[in-house]
Amino acid sequence: MPPLKFCANISWLFTDLPEFSQRIYAAMSAGFQAVEAAWLYDCDIQELQRIKNATGVEVVLINTPPGEVKAGELGLGAVPGREAEFKQGLDLALQYAKALNCKRIHLMAGRVPVGADRTAVATEMEATFVQNLKHAAVVLSKEGITGLIEPINTRITDPRYFLDTPHQAAAILQKVDHPNIKLQMDIFHWQIMDGNLTQNFQKYFPLIGHIQIAQVPHRDEPDRAGELNFTYLFTTLEELGYQGFIGCEYKPTASTLDGLGWIKEYWRCNK
Repeated sequence: MPPLKFCANISWLFTDLPEFSQRIYAAMSAGFQAVEAAWLYDCDIQELQRIKNATGVEVVLINTPPGEVKAGELGLGAVPGREAEFKQGLDLALQYAKALNCKRIHLMAGRVPVGADRTAVATEMEATFVQNLKHAAVVLSKEGITGLIEPINTRITDPRYFLDTPHQAAAILQKVDHPNIKLQMDIFHWQIMDGNLTQNFQKYFPLIGHIQIAQVPHRDEPDRAGELNFTYLFTTLEELGYQGFIGCEYKPTASTLDGLGWIKEYWRCNK
């Protein structure tokens, strides 16, 4: 079984360094061969491209723009009436992805409107999301890029996020019915919303295009005390033959470097 491939999420790791370019260098120095990030849109695209080429670090995932952050937005994919802005954001994400040779874009769903009943707006939001994802599928497939949708837990992290369980995401993917729109499995969110990780790994494995990790409940390093046994989970993914990347999207307990013992041990054992 080939070893798993990890990438550093530089929106969460190495945050003592203010610039993403510095974090890419730091990730490389720490042993990572790949990085992911949420939003790089405040960064000069040519500078990022230069750093990527200089380091040889692969950029494996970025998110579509969140929308109006000050207005509390976190993506526009499922927000009715914002289809034009979603498409504009997708075009911007595609511009960065092509410049960085990034092959995955997380297509953020967005939040249920303030004061709205989730059940009452679910049908309209899902229909909007499906149509936007179908548009994204056509656009991204022309560039050889995979679009991803990620359930985010509504119990701890974001009570208003529209897409919150793997089952909801799988049903939406079935309606989109396009091979280059896949499921982003953040183990932290899945454990909080549904648990049952072994069976969910197996059930949804054909749909999974990317994985992210953090310990539960504090979203810290995988080897910290918590609900999850990552030794077991990593072995399960190896046995399933997972070939994609695993994003380290957690909040370091102290410094990023101090908390990398778990991955250095994994690398040591899988040389």
